[in-house]
Amino acid sequence: MIRVLVVAGSSASRAGLEAIVRGDPRFTLVGDGARTVAASQLTRQFHPDVLLMEISEPGQFTRLQASMHGVAPSGVILLTTPLSRVELRRAYQSGVRAVLPRDANPAEIAAAIESVASGLAVITPEDLETLFPASDISMEEELAVGEPLTPRETEVLAMLAEGAGNKQIATRLRISEHTVKFHVSSILAKLGAATRTEAVARGFKEGLVII
Repeated sequence: MIRVLVVAGSSASRAGLEAIVRGDPRFTLVGDGARTVAASQLTRQFHPDVLLMEISEPGQFTRLQASMHGVAPSGVILLTTPLSRVELRRAYQSGVRAVLPRDANPAEIAAAIESVASGLAVITPEDLETLFPASDISMEEELAVGEPLTPRETEVLAMLAEGAGNKQIATRLRISEHTVKFHVSSILAKLGAATRTEAVARGFKEGLVII
């Protein structure tokens, strides 16, 4: 049974959310509150799995964070107005696991509660586009080109020039192969190269690799 705490300023909204929770056999309503500032006290009192909270503006949750330090439930679901890219990032970085529009239907809210309680994050297609707009892909790639390589990336590039593979590089530098792949991807982006061979060639040309 998923324990849910409901917090909403409007009595009508609170009643609607409570009805959704009570009407689903997977959930149990452990408490409710009218003011977001009381959410930390209610969380300490009821120890919910999920905090389902409606807010009118993102600043409400930001102000609530400090008071909830160390007592936050495993998942927080916000029902709110559309958030900006910065606001969305701050929300998810601060422990929110789902952001839904205030007019989300019962099925969407119930699905979010179950997902968040299972340790998943929920994001709407609209918010996904806000966080990762398609137009940003090429822009970020362009911004990366020309940036200087870090000392570690220069080391990796030199080993690529020697013909070393990821496993060899990982062993020599005492790092994981996953980290090597990350460095290689960064090198390719910064040098504007499509392949390792091209990256090495550009490295020689720019004096980053010494023969």
